[in-house]
Amino acid sequence: MGYITKIQRVKRPTNQSFYVNLPSAVAQTMNIKKGETFEWIIENKNLLLLKRVKKQKNFKSRKIIL
Repeated sequence: MGYITKIQRVKRPTNQSFYVNLPSAVAQTMNIKKGETFEWIIENKNLLLLKRVKKQKNFKSRKIIL
């Protein structure tokens, strides 16, 4: 499942910046902490990857028993 987000542009007299908001559900699932460092990787004009600089151990998914 993907999460759709929009890019925000802020124009200032001296420069401009673009901002991407990370959905809370994604941040919580990946256990992202405040101040953590990530790296943007440009694969092509349609694919932009966000990679955690300091790797974390993979977590095991739990099975839901109904």
